[in-house]
Amino acid sequence: MNTFSNAFRAEVVRMARKELKPELQGMRKAITSQRSEIAALKRDVKNLTSQLKAAQRQTQAAAAAEPSNSVKAPKQAASDTFEFAPEMLARMRQALGATQLQMAALLAVSPLSYSRWEKGQTQPRTKQLAKIEDVVRMGLVKAGKKMHRAAAKA
Repeated sequence: MNTFSNAFRAEVVRMARKELKPELQGMRKAITSQRSEIAALKRDVKNLTSQLKAAQRQTQAAAAAEPSNSVKAPKQAASDTFEFAPEMLARMRQALGATQLQMAALLAVSPLSYSRWEKGQTQPRTKQLAKIEDVVRMGLVKAGKKMHRAAAKA
């Protein structure tokens, strides 16, 4: 009986493999194509990562080459409107060597308002934007003198 059961088992296994072979070949082809797609995506990610690192290095080099005591106003649109940026406000303050309290006095606003503007938590109103624009456009020397006058009055 052992011989018969072994032969029967072998025949069932052979028939099952014969039935499953076309399905397995289709799956193998799909797996192969998916693996090649994954490899292509990995190459793309590696390429984009290297491009990002190169761009960051160029940005850092440009920032290092730019004089640290100059603060530039944000780029003006064709309609010559002033665009507020919290980073610009922080750079201006650092270039002047001023505290947030001194900058608030220069702009004639509360220190809390100035702090929130610099952190980007709130946006200044139109009237306050005009004051900020005036200070940014007047340059560091004039802004420094005006700040010292404002501090003397306070």
